[in-house]
Amino acid sequence: MTIVEEPTDGRGVWAGRTDEREANLANWNDRVAAHLASPGYDVEGFIADSSRVGKAVGLDLEEIGDVRGQSLLHLQCHIGLDTLSWARLGAQVTGLDFSAPAIDAAREISRRTQTSAEFVLADVYESPEVLRRTYDIVYASEGVLCWLPDVDAWARVLRRLTRPGGTAYIRDGHPIFHTLDHDRADGRLELVGSYFEGPAHRYDEPGTYVDSDVQIEHTVNYEWDHGLGEIVNAFIQAGFRIESLREYGVSAYQALPGMVRGQDGWWRLPPESGQVPSMFSLRATLPD
Repeated sequence: MTIVEEPTDGRGVWAGRTDEREANLANWNDRVAAHLASPGYDVEGFIADSSRVGKAVGLDLEEIGDVRGQSLLHLQCHIGLDTLSWARLGAQVTGLDFSAPAIDAAREISRRTQTSAEFVLADVYESPEVLRRTYDIVYASEGVLCWLPDVDAWARVLRRLTRPGGTAYIRDGHPIFHTLDHDRADGRLELVGSYFEGPAHRYDEPGTYVDSDVQIEHTVNYEWDHGLGEIVNAFIQAGFRIESLREYGVSAYQALPGMVRGQDGWWRLPPESGQVPSMFSLRATLPD
């Protein structure tokens, strides 16, 4: 396959979408204080327990494997708890996010835990120009793609950041799960949203996805849909070889009212309900 190198930068991808980007940036800047104070993130517990690794990272470790001594780039890392979890597992980590308060918080947590990590402030679409290097593993975890308008450009970013022979990995909410009516409490699964990539959806929501008493001032945010086929083909067209594609029936939080939390801490739909995947993961390698 012949790959045509295309310049991928934030200015090009966000052309005509700057209002959406600025709204999302303001919203995520506000979320930092709320997440730092929330029991869901339990930042102080993470700092106090040097052996703690994020639950989601433990799941991803099954797919990624031993990371000791490898360079790992965590894109859209937020306040860096998962980034630092990978460092605790032995990786040489770099976290990148477009929110300055998030990067400041990540650096402070890194300092307090005495965990070696680099945190970089940049838009993900501009990250190749900012970082100017490649990594053994390029990683992104749940709640990533919905904030990005162009999954093809994002996959090309991953290609430019992954060393030949290296791994790119994402675990995110399943596209079909995003189409469901998340307000229904009667146990029925009803598709109400769009599935394929298209125009942004505008939301005006007062809070965030974890409990917190911190008020969010900038409540408007924008999200985009990306179908699973679009995501897979974006990796293929960028030059990656797909190694695995998994679908999960668990969620890290109660994404639907009928979901029940198991003893392992994961949320699931009850057996009598219809069953759909709530997350997927994709692991790909860049051929030498």
